[in-house]
Amino acid sequence: MSMNRRTFLKGSVASGLALGAPNILRAGNNKKYRTALIGTGWWGKNIARVALASGECRMAAMCDVDENILNPAAEEVERLGGETPKKYKDYRELLQQEKPDIAIIATPDHWHALPMIAAVKAGAHVYVEKPIGHTVMEGRAMVNAARAAKRVVQVGTHRRISPHNVSGMKFLREGRTGKIGMVRAFVQYGGGPEKPKKNVDPPAGLDWDMWCGPAPLRPYNGNPKNPWSGGIHPGGFRHYLDYANGQLGDWGVHWLDQILWIMQEKWPRKVFSTGGRPIKGPAILTKEEQTTDAPDHQVAVYEFEDFTVSWEHRQFAGNNAEKGENVGCYFYGTKGTFHIGWQDGWRFYPVSSRDPVIHEEPQLHEPGSQNIKELWADFLEAIKTGKRPVCEIEDIHYSTNMSLLGMLSYKIGRSIQWDGEKEQIIDDPEANKLLRREYRKPWVYPEA
Repeated sequence: MSMNRRTFLKGSVASGLALGAPNILRAGNNKKYRTALIGTGWWGKNIARVALASGECRMAAMCDVDENILNPAAEEVERLGGETPKKYKDYRELLQQEKPDIAIIATPDHWHALPMIAAVKAGAHVYVEKPIGHTVMEGRAMVNAARAAKRVVQVGTHRRISPHNVSGMKFLREGRTGKIGMVRAFVQYGGGPEKPKKNVDPPAGLDWDMWCGPAPLRPYNGNPKNPWSGGIHPGGFRHYLDYANGQLGDWGVHWLDQILWIMQEKWPRKVFSTGGRPIKGPAILTKEEQTTDAPDHQVAVYEFEDFTVSWEHRQFAGNNAEKGENVGCYFYGTKGTFHIGWQDGWRFYPVSSRDPVIHEEPQLHEPGSQNIKELWADFLEAIKTGKRPVCEIEDIHYSTNMSLLGMLSYKIGRSIQWDGEKEQIIDDPEANKLLRREYRKPWVYPEA
């Protein structure tokens, strides 16, 4: 099936999405959406700032298991919004007491599913960060909960609304790159060997048991004064597989999502992944010290009906050899090569070297070089009108699955055949067990 014969969104609108009736709370009648932020770290604050700047939201409550992050975030929100948000350590108490119209979930990956499901059941529309879940069946449970509650759920994959990504999508769908036979997605950043960090006592004000929640309880390892120091908390969790899915689960979701969106696909039929830690070294976890355990490089191959996708990342050597294009996707077509990236926009390299390269600059916002503003506006419009949001949770469930299936193949060391309709791996009971995981008691895994 060629790209120009694909049905837009492959029937996603016709699939029976029925969102709730438009919410009556809006700026037009001097009322604002009562909004709650669950997870008040760096990225959560970025979303909160945009919500307040919209003029249609007020931050009624904020929740975090770490007072050292929660308290300064609440102070900033008070300065920006003019009122004091109520503070909570437990999202369940927040939802029960506050009954927000909107819940923002910006927690670590392993804490996306349970708060999102609880929020829609409490009547809130939800903006949840990507990837939507840590395992495939979490994602399915989240989609089903959104449908049952008839709530709008937007996912923070803002590249679907970034101006240069939208124009790049149109360029490709118009066939200006020709027939696409292969797509290569990648993130390449430098780095080097990893030294174990000593485990320490959690800082005062942090409920470490609650932070680990349904995931395994590891010794605390982090540096609250430097979120990017490499420890688990607060900024390094993405490279600890108990709490996230490494570079493929973090960056990969963005670019694999772009491929599904542009090529109008939902899932691959076969996946294989390999990689390791030859530069960072063996993963270590003892009572005294630990390292990350995600691969420092990884290759994943996804087979579709008439094109192939490859993902690759490495956390060493950088990518100066490719003109500094260290993130994004190369779409390889019969008329040329199209690179859609991040901070450099997109470029089309025609087959003939005599033809000029076409370039479009990005339109991004700081901090973080992002387009949360546009995505939040789309979210509010979906709440008001009942239209499908641009990053609707079912679409990003499929994109998240691309990353999760790549990690699953990496873990079991063999290829898998994927039945996307049934969301099962074909003829592989051992691999199917990894579509979910046991939660640490007393937490209960959400049922789809």
